[in-house]
Amino acid sequence: MKVKEVIVVEGKDDTAKIKQTLDADTIETNGSAINHKIIEQIAHAKEKRGVIIFTDPDYPGQRIRQIIDRHVPGCKHAFLPKKQALAKGKKGIGIEHASSQAIKEALEAVYELRTDIACDITKSDLIRFGLIGGQHAKHKRERLGDILKIGYVNGKQLLKRLEMFHISKAEFEKAMAWQEDEE
Repeated sequence: MKVKEVIVVEGKDDTAKIKQTLDADTIETNGSAINHKIIEQIAHAKEKRGVIIFTDPDYPGQRIRQIIDRHVPGCKHAFLPKKQALAKGKKGIGIEHASSQAIKEALEAVYELRTDIACDITKSDLIRFGLIGGQHAKHKRERLGDILKIGYVNGKQLLKRLEMFHISKAEFEKAMAWQEDEE
């Protein structure tokens, strides 16, 4: 079972904890350093699949939640009680410190199960368009990420990101044609 919505978390440790618990995709805000590109990515994810905001139960987490809510209204919200997010034996609070059971319960209240849509874009397509293994592959991936509003990823993660945002082969090829016309 896979969560339909994309879950917005603060960092890599939160993503790791979510992925231990559920089959879900995440967008990381990089803490309170949330920027315009991340907001754009969240808005695009909301349009394609829906979004659940799941930030730490502290002031910075609440601030991030408010920023996203202001720029991308209509997102779902999952909350974790502070006492379930405390680090054991250390100072700290966060999603990454919660038990898998607590995370599952917080998210079960809002998520939907996903019926997979197969991504028909292949690794051969990425090679054909020079997105992996080519001399200007990094630049092309950066432009593709901007055009499709999916953010930049390395060659190994590109197929997963295209699938995460339900990018069809037609959308992909149109974006690549537009990119080639620009050059």
